[in-house]
Amino acid sequence: MSDDESYDLLGFDNVLLPVGDIAEAVRFYERAGFAVGFRFDEAGIALLKVGRETPGILLRQEEALGHRPPPWGCTRVWLEVPDARAMGRRLTAAGLAPLDEPASVATGWTVEIADPWGNVLGFTDYTKRPELARR
Repeated sequence: MSDDESYDLLGFDNVLLPVGDIAEAVRFYERAGFAVGFRFDEAGIALLKVGRETPGILLRQEEALGHRPPPWGCTRVWLEVPDARAMGRRLTAAGLAPLDEPASVATGWTVEIADPWGNVLGFTDYTKRPELARR
């Protein structure tokens, strides 16, 4: 096995996020710019599309989960966007307050939001390292 392979890991399937109410979660994420791939309310799940990739963000309803701030040190999922600072402005205009101002990172900029259940999603760009960006 070469150093370029990670055993039999072939790639991502989906990222699962627990939410307290599937309808409220879908409305939140649609405001953040996500398209819904499918929604199955009876099972308490909805898939949010991420670019042209088959895997996505799978929202899964957990009845007992109430609104909460993100726990300290929680897992974050970052998604690539063309311009994170513009995304921050778009999120704010949609009524979704970023956790902080866009931050400079080694490859570009990042801005994060938290959904009502404390899941944190970041939007990052490669404006400082465009050769690494998706085309």
